[in-house]
Amino acid sequence: MGTLRALTLMFRVPRRGRGFWFSLAIDLIWPLMALSARLRFAGSLPQRGGVVLASNHLSFADPVTVTAFTLAAGRIPRYLAKASLWKVPGIKQVLDGGGHIPVVRDTAQARAAYVGAVEAVKRGECVMFFPEAGFSDDVSHWPSTRVKNGVARVAMETGAPVIPVVNWGTHELLPAHARFPRLFPRRTVQIVAGPPVDLSDLTGIDRETLNEATKRIMHAITELLAELRGEEPPVR
Repeated sequence: MGTLRALTLMFRVPRRGRGFWFSLAIDLIWPLMALSARLRFAGSLPQRGGVVLASNHLSFADPVTVTAFTLAAGRIPRYLAKASLWKVPGIKQVLDGGGHIPVVRDTAQARAAYVGAVEAVKRGECVMFFPEAGFSDDVSHWPSTRVKNGVARVAMETGAPVIPVVNWGTHELLPAHARFPRLFPRRTVQIVAGPPVDLSDLTGIDRETLNEATKRIMHAITELLAELRGEEPPVR
């Protein structure tokens, strides 16, 4: 996607339901992203009804690029994010305005995030998950084997389709431990959405079912990333 096309697309993506501050953040960051990276999008999302997105995680730039992709696909993403971000002035207003969901990890309050995500999906929202709950720990940037089952739990509770999404290139634009993006040479960032993960034969929300659903979701993400990279993933 060329810079001019990316900037033009900004004015054609959904605006209603973004909230003032989230919308402002998008309008400020989108041009910077279009100027600093070549964006390549492929795949589509359901245009109506609740949907769950599950993506690999390589960089702090991922929420920006995934948001751009999701908007370009006609949906507004709602994220689950660390509750500590709500304590940051400015960020709090963006998160609240965008209808995002705070997560207090490893506490009894973590269930509130699950309930919030289920309610959002049942309202017909598009809820975004990074199942690894952090950056990939693989040196070759394949999805981590240590994942959370929250995305599977929400999918099984709501019956909503789970769409695998993969990012590639954000780790070069903004490496995991870098303080600033690498603007030169201009990087290419690719985002692809695949077909829904088939969970139709699974029932219940017991641990065994959630583990199997999570495994299928992560397998779909890994296979989609392998296709995008043109490489074979490691055998695990």
